[in-house]
This record gives sequence, structure tokens and C-alpha cells, in this order.
Amino acid sequence: MIEPEKRKAIFLLHQEGMGQREIARRLGIHRSTVRMIIEQKGAMPVAIRKYKIQLDVALLERLYKECEGWKQRIHERLVEDEKIPVKYSTLTRRLRKLGIGRPQESRCDRVPDQPGVEMQHDTTVYKVKLAGKPTRVVASLLYFRYSKIRYLKFYRAFDRFTMKCFFHEALTFWGFSASTCIIDNTNLARLRGTGENAVIVPEMETFSKQYGFKFRCHALKHPNRKAGEERGLYTVESNFLPGRKFQSLEDMNQKALPWATVRLYHRPVKKSGLIPAKAFEHEQAYLNKLLPHLPAPYRVLQRQTDQYGYVLVGSNFYWVPGEGRDELVVLQYSEVLKIYREREFLTEYKLPAAGVKNQCFSPEGMPKPRYQPKNRKRPTTEEEKRLRSMAAVVGAYLDFALQSKGIQKHRFIRELFALAQPLSAAQFVQTIERALKYQIVGLDTLRRMALLYLNQDGVSLPAVAVDESFREREAYVEGCLTDKPDLSHYDKLLEEDHG
Repeated sequence: MIEPEKRKAIFLLHQEGMGQREIARRLGIHRSTVRMIIEQKGAMPVAIRKYKIQLDVALLERLYKECEGWKQRIHERLVEDEKIPVKYSTLTRRLRKLGIGRPQESRCDRVPDQPGVEMQHDTTVYKVKLAGKPTRVVASLLYFRYSKIRYLKFYRAFDRFTMKCFFHEALTFWGFSASTCIIDNTNLARLRGTGENAVIVPEMETFSKQYGFKFRCHALKHPNRKAGEERGLYTVESNFLPGRKFQSLEDMNQKALPWATVRLYHRPVKKSGLIPAKAFEHEQAYLNKLLPHLPAPYRVLQRQTDQYGYVLVGSNFYWVPGEGRDELVVLQYSEVLKIYREREFLTEYKLPAAGVKNQCFSPEGMPKPRYQPKNRKRPTTEEEKRLRSMAAVVGAYLDFALQSKGIQKHRFIRELFALAQPLSAAQFVQTIERALKYQIVGLDTLRRMALLYLNQDGVSLPAVAVDESFREREAYVEGCLTDKPDLSHYDKLLEEDHG
């Protein structure tokens, strides 16, 4: 760009009679530029963009809300979903002019990186919507410091076994490991001490040796030591979660895998311009290459089948082929169960999706077992549905009663449903209306109230056919030698109900 003062000087020299060739030679400017400045009379031209992308204000405001204000995610949505080829700098400038945006958080100080030396791991908790329902999930992220590659996965809960499963999955995916893994002072891997003095749990130390690295805790209250990991989790919060909808935890992980291992793998890092894919190719020569066919981590569970042939693992029941109730060994992997009896492999089950509980499973291709497990919890969904369909007051009463302290939900619903069976719909609704009015949840009181309404309606119970030969039974003859029971207490209860 030619400065305004130089433009003015060119125009004045031309007016004084100096030729364009001489002006160009003296000022070191091309003759065509001199000619153009003379035509513009030395004035600074107003830049007019030949092509200007129109960004709808309503669209930007909607995307800003859906993406929770994260500008990078808004840019991705504009390019991929709306097919608007806008540059990131243009988008941010437009947002600033509209007053949409928020200040960015300060970055951590950079430390020189060395290939093959370090990787970092951390977890954080997010509250996201799965199928529209707010759900707590734990994000686990592995980050290679030099090449900036990442591996991300979400869990309902994160314990030591889950941590081992995650490292196995992440490291076998990339095929390499760094010599050191920086972690915080978590008790999942740390036995005692903090920072440099931390002692790693022997189980985790043995596990890490198989993959060629060592765990090392950073100093207490010094999270900047794994700043790349912290920045990676910030990117998850600011770029992956906003503007995406998830139907389940499995759906969330299916979207997280290509986002972390494909999108971020090929996307240049800001400022430095480093591309993780190319940096990882260079770093592989310094990393520890994993041995092929490394066994996946598993838990060893000692189990015995119930009388119907089921074993309980977690919150679900799995049927075991064969007869007898021998001792079994169950190997629980991250995704499957393997069941053995005296070193003989019996069957294998794929673990159900997260959140599935109290379900029965049997081997594919075999007839379903005839019986249900002995200790399986019986849900009361159907009983509750039928009760609520009787009248609106019954639903209101259930909402009140189930919130009361000390109420066992399933037992209360079953007994309430059993109480409704011998009564007519009108009598049961009458009983519930009175119970709701006086806020009664005691089932014994409800039964007495129902009996009162039965007596008021003049309903008499049918006579029971009695076999008179019972008096000749040996048990009856022996019972005659005891004193007769005092039943006057029950007569008083009936009198109180009539009163």
C-alpha cells in the first residue's frame, strides 16, 4: 500500500511537469502504479469489496445460543451445516460489531516440547442432555504433548478399572505411548504422597509397564503442568458439546471418536500452525511402539449360579448353560463378559448399554430360559400405570405418597394395587380421596378406610364353604387343648370403624 503522503507527492510532481517514467525511477515505484495514482489525483482510494458474504443477524444469534457462545463451533456450523464459506476472522469481526460475544480466557504459558517424552491424562465432569434428559457424564482425555493428538471417551462413572480400559483403548488406537504420563494427584493411580513424592499404586504401576510408560503426578495445586490437557478439555467444552445433540452415551462416544481422532488430528493448531497428523508422524520415531496383541484389562469375579441358572454381574442377570451350581469365574472386560467353569469356557455376553439395569440375558441361538432369576427386582411400572388411569386423584395421591420419607416405592405400589383389586373403582377412589385429604400413607389405615366404605355400601362378603371334617384332624384335636384366643380386640376395631 502506498502511503497517503507519497501519493500526494507523486501527484504534485506530475503537476510540476515531471514525467511518469522519472517519477517511477526516483521513487522506486512501478510506472503503472504512478499512472493509477495520478488518475486518482493522489487521493487514497476507498476499498470496495467485490464479494461480501452476508451473515444474517437472526442466524448468528440462533447459532450463538445453540453453541453456548463458542465462536469456533459457530464457525463450524456455518461452514458445514449452513454452507456459508465464511472465514473465522470475518465471523468474529461480525460478532464484535453486533455486540455478540464474550472475552476469551487467558492461556497457560507454553513450555518447550520434546518428542516422545510426555503424554497427559485427566477427567472432568459435564452435565449434558442425553435424549433430552440432563445426565452426568465423565469425560476422559489422553493428550500427547508434542504432537497434540488426543483420544476422548465419555463414561457414566470412572474408577480404576475404567481408567485401565481407557488407556488400553486409547494407546492401542494410536499404537504408541510416551515414556511418561502426567496426571493429577488422583487416588485412582496414586497410593500416597503428592507431586514428585507420590507413590503409584502397584497395580497401576504394573499395568503401565506393559505399555512402556510411567505415571507421574504433578505438584499439588499446579494444574499448569498439564496445560495441554486442560486446554483439550476446554476445547471439548467449547467445541464438541455446543450445538450437538446426543440420544445416548453410545451415540455421544460415536461422535466423540471421529471428532478427536480425525477432525482435531488434521486441524492446524492456532498460532503455531502445527498439524497434529504431521507432528505425530515425526514423533513416532521417539515413542514406545506397543507390542501387538496386548491383552485387554479385565476384572476377575467369583460367582455361583442361583437355582435357575443365573449369575448376577453389576445390575443384570446372565444365564449360564448346563446343570448344577458349580463355582464360576467371570472375566469382565470393558465391553464383554466371559464365563468359565474349571477353566472351561462356557459362554460370552456383550455388556448392555450404560443405564440398563435389572435385565435378564441368555445366549443367542438358544431357547430362552423358562424361569426368571431368584433375586430379580420386580418393577411396578404396569401397576402404577393402572392405578393412575383410574382417576386423577389417584395420580395426585401417588405423587404425594411416594415423596414421603420412609416409603418403599415398589412395595407401596404393589400393596396399594392389591388393595384396589377387591374394591369397586368408586369405592377405591373414595378411599384415596379421603387418604389424600388427611395425608395418610399408612397401608393399615387405608385398609380400615376401605373396609368402612364397604360396610357403608351394605356389601357383605360371600360365605366361605367350610369342610366340617376339620374337627377330626389330628392338628385340630391337639389345638383344642390350648386356650381360646381373645378376639375382642378386633371387635373393638369394628366398633370404632362404625362409630
